[in-house]
Amino acid sequence: MSAEGFDAVKVRGDFPILNQEVNGHPLVYLDSAATSQKPRQVIDAISDYYLNYNSNVHRAAHTLSDRATQAFENSRTKVAKFINSPEARQVIWTRGTTESINLVANTWGEQHVKAGNTILVSALEHHSNIVPWQMLAQRKGAQVVPIAVTESGEIDLDDYQEKLDSSVVLVAVSQISNALGTVNPIAEIITAAKANGSVVLIDGAQAIAHTLVDMQEMGADFYTFSGHKLFGPTGIGVLWGRAELLEQMPPWQGGGEMIDRVRFSGTTFNTIPHKFEAGTPDIAGAIGLGAAIDYLHSINFKAAAAYEQSLLDYCIERALQVPQIKRIGHPHQYAAVFSFLVEGTHPSDVGMLLDQQGVAIRTGHHCAQPLMEAYGLPGTARASFAFYNNRDDVDRLFDGLKKAIALFN
Repeated sequence: MSAEGFDAVKVRGDFPILNQEVNGHPLVYLDSAATSQKPRQVIDAISDYYLNYNSNVHRAAHTLSDRATQAFENSRTKVAKFINSPEARQVIWTRGTTESINLVANTWGEQHVKAGNTILVSALEHHSNIVPWQMLAQRKGAQVVPIAVTESGEIDLDDYQEKLDSSVVLVAVSQISNALGTVNPIAEIITAAKANGSVVLIDGAQAIAHTLVDMQEMGADFYTFSGHKLFGPTGIGVLWGRAELLEQMPPWQGGGEMIDRVRFSGTTFNTIPHKFEAGTPDIAGAIGLGAAIDYLHSINFKAAAAYEQSLLDYCIERALQVPQIKRIGHPHQYAAVFSFLVEGTHPSDVGMLLDQQGVAIRTGHHCAQPLMEAYGLPGTARASFAFYNNRDDVDRLFDGLKKAIALFN
């Protein structure tokens, strides 16, 4: 990929939150893996909804409701096109990746997971792609088995193949690790799982903002992501699923919108996607996510991703020049994340010292405690990138780290 045609200065100007000082220093925001910042275009779209056509969707006959419904459903269509879904009805609105995974666990999982079955997850996974399966397995008498991770921070494909036996009903893995930035070989993982007759769920929370995805090409059965990591609002997310699976799955929550006809003698349910969208949805969130997708189209998303990768490579080059900095994980393919330790310091202390200099990073276990345990670590410091960052941000990060090194060593 080439960054040619990407205007980094102009794009950075679209993110008003970056134009401020924190603790007397210009803000350097390197925590996009936790949540991305929002361009003015997204903020304006949300504001426009509340200022000009705030109304509930689908149910009313008046003009404001019609406008809200059109904008809400247009955003669903935008998501479907963005991920190349065969149909927009395969896009289910949720609160985020966590709720999407829980929805699958509590519907498809309740139908199909039985005593003695195995659910395979990688040891790289975020807790939201571990705990719902553990809860399901406990109810069903099944087991959740981790796929080993190599010292370099990659899924051990030999271990995966060895564990992929007739008991495996589901394989659930992330496309990109939030803790290490590892780009997982999901094409190989999906191909092997399908040959085994297993269903596949891909957690795309970290990937969706850094690479184009294609549901028709990927071959997964379920794909999940969160709007707030795609430069959109918090509280909105997506579950994509194969239509035949979604149609067979029972509703998860009951209430308005998800029904066809309610009688005390028995209730019938709506068609997909509405069957899974009980109650008033996050209308503003969906509209904001649609605006975020429009924004990505406007800036040349492929070129932006290439520019972002160049920043991460520059960060890694800078780290190699500082012997006291140890990168955690050395995957062959990586994106967005630089996870590290500073010799003689605790990650939390590093984070606080950087914050005093206006540099925002994340410290801790990154909701990946099994991975940290595999490395024998309580946690790491993590700098994570987006295309609104620049080389000056990287230099400011290392200026701060050098001060931390001088203070503790």
